[in-house]
Amino acid sequence: MASTPSNGNPPAPAHPDGSPGARLAQDIVIENAGGDAVGAQAIAPDHAARAAPSPRPVPEVARPASISTPGSTPGSTPGSTIDALREIEQFLYRQSELLDGKLWQDYIDLFTDDGVYWMPVTPEQTEWEGSPSIFAEDKHMMEVRMGRVTHPTAWSQAPMWTTSHVLGNVVIEAEAPGEWRVRSRFHMMELRRDTVRHFGGTYRHTLVRQAGQLKIKLQRVDMFNAQAPYDYVLQVWV
Repeated sequence: MASTPSNGNPPAPAHPDGSPGARLAQDIVIENAGGDAVGAQAIAPDHAARAAPSPRPVPEVARPASISTPGSTPGSTPGSTIDALREIEQFLYRQSELLDGKLWQDYIDLFTDDGVYWMPVTPEQTEWEGSPSIFAEDKHMMEVRMGRVTHPTAWSQAPMWTTSHVLGNVVIEAEAPGEWRVRSRFHMMELRRDTVRHFGGTYRHTLVRQAGQLKIKLQRVDMFNAQAPYDYVLQVWV
């Protein structure tokens, strides 16, 4: 016979795929024993529980055909570098589409198994262990965050909450066989009810190729307005 948790609630049913994200979506519970309105709903009665986002197809990244450049032949180093840059640009554009579409699991799947998302406090910061960071998350912690923000009673995410990313100035800073260090610039606009916030700065990605696909080994986000005062904290990845 199944046991009843000490909080009196019945146990959450097992999810067929057993994935951490699926378990978190069921297991993270915000209790309200009194039945009264809580959180944002207590302030704004129309602040209803958020439904799951409607899936929106985001194209996969296709590796471009070889491009010849003056003085080179297909497959030579100059042409290959341009090919890599085009593929990386499309990869980063797809990352932005996944974030704006709230396709969190697809975004997390862009990372390697040991991948890290890191947002330091200052641009001078060189490591995340032993010093504070705004974000310093491996894939497990990213799935914990996903479980929290996708919960139906995650009031900070509903309603009228969305983002729009613009990304450009993509530069390959260094490359080795199967690995690239890439710098780009980004701007994100976040709408939450009647409030618009703007974030901008620099992405630095360490990308590797696994099974023919680009993967993120490290994504460092340096926000130029990281020290600005905010009415509420960042809930999702920038």
